[in-house]
Amino acid sequence: MWRRVASLSSSISSSFLAQTASRLNTWESLTTGIAQQAKGVIAPKEKTPFITFVLGGPGSGKGTQCIKIVETFGFAHLSAGDLLRREIASKSADGAMILNTIKEGKIVPSQVTVKLIQKEMELSDNHKFLIDGFPRTEENRVSFEQILSEWQSQIGVEPNVVLFFDCPEEEMVKRVLNRNEGRVDDNLETIKKRLTVFQALSLPVINYYSEKGKLYTIKAIGTEDEIFEQVRPIFAAFEQTVG
Repeated sequence: MWRRVASLSSSISSSFLAQTASRLNTWESLTTGIAQQAKGVIAPKEKTPFITFVLGGPGSGKGTQCIKIVETFGFAHLSAGDLLRREIASKSADGAMILNTIKEGKIVPSQVTVKLIQKEMELSDNHKFLIDGFPRTEENRVSFEQILSEWQSQIGVEPNVVLFFDCPEEEMVKRVLNRNEGRVDDNLETIKKRLTVFQALSLPVINYYSEKGKLYTIKAIGTEDEIFEQVRPIFAAFEQTVG
């Protein structure tokens, strides 16, 4: 079902090798941050965020691998699905809309999801983020880059790494139906809708990052440890430069 996407080597951005701020710039940064916080504005992080997107259809095993990445390399794990489900449980103004959208197997509006992700990034002390299940569409991708650019005062905030867990459809359906986690979208009808949506809307995003040289395709068949052995070298290559 899935189009095979070639894994491309991604060069480490020089921005992660350059940390030469003077004491004066450091003091100005601190005082600016204090002034912004006094006005209720959250200042950009002192260190440029290292962002990893984790993509794959429902049941591709990306959530399990995210846990192993976090434990091994110290990332903050942000699950787009979990953030949306938490918003539903909070009975917020957006909660009912999100619930109905998910039940229909559709994509939640980009602005809603991006704002939830941004809020978690702002509140985190970490500068390494593993964003699971996002972006699912080109609109998601563009919205993320625009909104995060405004927050970080940079042009075109993009991920450093994009993981794609490539898994056969029948295996994904079996995994979702067997996990029994009580999720509102873990039923056969919704799974089929989600897989159709993923194939139609997410593969263009995957191809985009492949062309940018940021995509790493993981064959998501085998044991958790076997799959992680494909993932480990990707982050080990960045570990010394991003901390």
